Amino acid sequence: MTNLRELYVCSVCGNVVEVVNPGAPALVCCSKPMNKLEAGVVDASLEKHVPVYEVVDSGIKVKVGSVVHPMEEKHFIRFIEVLTKNQVLRAELSPGQAPEAFFMVNVDDVVEVREYCTIHGLWKAGK
Repeated sequence: MTNLRELYVCSVCGNVVEVVNPGAPALVCCSKPMNKLEAGVVDASLEKHVPVYEVVDSGIKVKVGSVVHPMEEKHFIRFIEVLTKNQVLRAELSPGQAPEAFFMVNVDDVVEVREYCTIHGLWKAGK
């Protein structure tokens, strides 16, 4: 059964879906069940994936990893999300952009910070 804010990916076409209406027994794309994404929190690779965030003037700035992540045509950060109790704030990124985003949110309201890499999947910051 699906839960609110879970992310799923299609193994055929790469479509990513975020659940906004929970309760479906399964999600299907390209005639196959979609795979639920589980966020990594520890990165052993050279291109760090774990989001790092800092408090700035009127919100938080999120960067992907302590080493800049590649933003190439086939390997890039698709989005960065900040989840609060009542909101999902998302910055959608494209190849060539910096793998970072600013969110106008009180750091005390942040429940989770996560990002999705087109090659290495979902990652979240530990809290």
